[in-house]
Amino acid sequence: MSIFTKIISGEIPSYKVAETDEFLAFLDINPNAKGHTLCIPKKEVNKIFELDDKTYLDLMAFSKKVAHGLEATVECKRIGMAVVGLEVPHVHVHLIPLQTMDDMRFEKKEAFTEEEFKALAKSISEKVNL
Repeated sequence: MSIFTKIISGEIPSYKVAETDEFLAFLDINPNAKGHTLCIPKKEVNKIFELDDKTYLDLMAFSKKVAHGLEATVECKRIGMAVVGLEVPHVHVHLIPLQTMDDMRFEKKEAFTEEEFKALAKSISEKVNL
């Protein structure tokens, strides 16, 4: 069972941004930039290209809606998207507010307090139209 499956079940807490029956979006607790969000299918699948076509397309549509809410909340030049998947064996889409290309490098990390994470998650959530 992946750490993301434990987040979905509520066994591990998260800063939820959006949720449907099939997908969950939550703030990355080790973010590249303010607002760095992960979008995941609730069904545990290791690799994105192992998803069935419908789930893949629905995940992209869900991620797009979350990205619009994120962009409306966090000042940035654009929202970057990455699917890497080496660190957790559960499909996840990174949505990262970008100021520079360095924000996509997964080398520089930001730190926020629990209160800042909660306030940010709430603000983004209010702007996501599912």
